[in-house]
Amino acid sequence: MKLYDYVLSPSCYKVRLMAALAGVKLEIRPVDFHPGAEHRSIELMAINPAGSIPIFEDGDLILTESAAILTYLAAKAAPRWLGSGTPEETACVQQWLSFSHRLTANLGGARLHEMLLRPGDIASLQAHGIAALRELEAKLVERGLRGFRFLASNHPTIADIACFPYVALAPDGGISLDPYPTIRLWSRAIRSLDNFIEMPGIHRLHELKPDPCVQPDEV
Repeated sequence: MKLYDYVLSPSCYKVRLMAALAGVKLEIRPVDFHPGAEHRSIELMAINPAGSIPIFEDGDLILTESAAILTYLAAKAAPRWLGSGTPEETACVQQWLSFSHRLTANLGGARLHEMLLRPGDIASLQAHGIAALRELEAKLVERGLRGFRFLASNHPTIADIACFPYVALAPDGGISLDPYPTIRLWSRAIRSLDNFIEMPGIHRLHELKPDPCVQPDEV
């Protein structure tokens, strides 16, 4: 299995993280995304006309959407990450995969604006990113009241991996995670998983603080 990868891309990191958690070895083909714009080269556009990364190859199969790649890796090597298979849990996983696209567009857009000076309405990107974080926080609080630590199940699934990177990197786009204690506890739960791997920028500074505490009036 080969991954066309940019080490600072959260979408590529999702794939590397899922592969590590599932025990899958990837052949990494580095892509000079910035400043070289290699993802728009003739070679890579021939593989993915959308001009985006990640690009994943397994034999004749080519996948170019991170959610599809996570699903494939889990189905092939670690089916537990797909959830229990009940209609309710399957739908919940799919809903969070869709939600992750909002995180990419808004938190990711703000990060690109601030780090790579990409054009964009930073105030709007941050506002929509904060709205998404508030929604995620509320859902995690609700899940916690029911005794669950993760988004779609009582154990981690691809839903958590799809949402985690752009949330963890929100500060790169000028959006603090301090107001979201339940998100920070969820992030710690993901970071504590066996075979978790790092990405530059996803650091442990928040782990040096006292454990986040959710107050009753925050529910």
